[in-house]
Amino acid sequence: MTAAAAAGTAGTAGHGPLAGVRVVELAGIGPGPFAAMLLADLGADVVRVDRPNGGSLAIDPACDITNRNKRSVIVDLKAADGAERVLALAERADILVEGFRPGVAERLGIGPEACHARNPGLVYGRMTGWGQDGPLAPRAGHDIAYIAVTGTLGMIGAPDESPAVPANLLGDYAGGSLYLVVGVLAALHHARATGAGQVVDAAIVDGTAHLSSMIHGMLAAGGWQDRRGANLLDGGCPYYGTYETADGGYMAVGALEGQFYDEFTELLGLGEYASARKDLSRWGELREAVAARFKARTRDEWTAVFDGSDACVAPVLSLREAPHHPHLAARGTFTDHGGITQPAPAPRFSATPTTVRGGPALPGTGTADVARDWDVPDLLEDIPELKGTPEPMGAPEPKGTPA
Repeated sequence: MTAAAAAGTAGTAGHGPLAGVRVVELAGIGPGPFAAMLLADLGADVVRVDRPNGGSLAIDPACDITNRNKRSVIVDLKAADGAERVLALAERADILVEGFRPGVAERLGIGPEACHARNPGLVYGRMTGWGQDGPLAPRAGHDIAYIAVTGTLGMIGAPDESPAVPANLLGDYAGGSLYLVVGVLAALHHARATGAGQVVDAAIVDGTAHLSSMIHGMLAAGGWQDRRGANLLDGGCPYYGTYETADGGYMAVGALEGQFYDEFTELLGLGEYASARKDLSRWGELREAVAARFKARTRDEWTAVFDGSDACVAPVLSLREAPHHPHLAARGTFTDHGGITQPAPAPRFSATPTTVRGGPALPGTGTADVARDWDVPDLLEDIPELKGTPEPMGAPEPKGTPA
C-alpha cells in the first residue's frame, strides 16, 4: 500500500495499531465477524460485504456489536458482476476474511487464486469449523460439535453429569476467531517483508485442540486424568471451583497455591483444614465443609469477606452485573456506545490507543464512502440515487489516494 493510500485509510479507520490496514470481510456469522471486529477495534479499515437479503443470525443489526467499527457495502455475489466488485475490493486490500464452506468462494469466483491474480500480496483468511480438508471439511457444524471431537468439551462439567456447554466461547471465538486474527496478522507481517500473500486456514478444530496443549502435557506426565471432575483445574479440586451461597448466588474459588489456600481457609473460618490441601483422602470432607460455609451467607456478604485478600475468591456475576464490578468499572473494561453496554476493545496500547469509533455497521450504509475511499465506483451501481455521483452528498474530502 502506498503512503498516500495508508493515510487515506487511516483517516477512515481512526486510531489503533492497525491504522492503514485494509480488510475485506465477506459477511458470515459467529467467528468470522468477531475476528473482523477485533481487527476493526485495532484500527483497521474493515469493509464488510453484506448480502442483499442479510445473514441468518436472528439479531437486530443495530445491536450486533460484532459489526462495530466497520463499514458495510452490499454485493450480490450471485449476480453477473458480483465477483468483480469483490475482486476490486480485494485488489485494494491487505487482508480478506471469509467463512464459507470449502470450495464455495472458488465457485463464486472470489477464491484465493482469483484474488491473488489481482493482488499477489493479499492475505486470504479462511474461517471454518472443520478446516479446508479432511473427511468432515464439507459438512455443516457448529461450535459444540467442533469442541466435542477435540476432547475439550469432554473435560468440562461435573463427573456425574453431561458435559457443560461453555456457550460458543471456547470453539468459535477462542479456537476460531483469535487464531484467525493471529494467523492473518502473522501472514501480513510476512507479506510486507516479502510482497507475497498467502492463504490462512483457520479451523476451529485446530485452534481448540491447540488451546489444550498444557493439558495434553499434563496427561502425558501423569498429572491429568482423562475424565471430568478429577483434576486440579476442572472442578475436581475442592479449592478450585464454584460454591452456592445462601441467596442462590455463587462464589468462584481458585486458591491453588499454599499461601492463597491458607488465607482462603482462614477467612472462610475453616482453619482446621489447613493441612487438607495436599491430602486427597480428605478432599471430599473439605468440599462438604467449604460448601456448608458458603451456604451460610449471601454472595455479597462473602464478597465483602474476601475483599482485598489474596485468597483468589470472586463472586460469579451475570452479564448485566459484570460492567458494574468496581475493578472492571475503574479500568473501563466495558463501555457504552449508542445506548449499548459492550466490552471495550482489548488489549490496550500505550502509543496507539483503541476505542469504539462507531456502532454496528448497518447493511449497505457505508457503500458511498467506501466507493470513494477505496476508488471502487462500481459499488454505487446498486444505489441508483448515487450512481454517477462523483462526490457523495455529505461525504468528507478524501485524505489520500487509495492504491
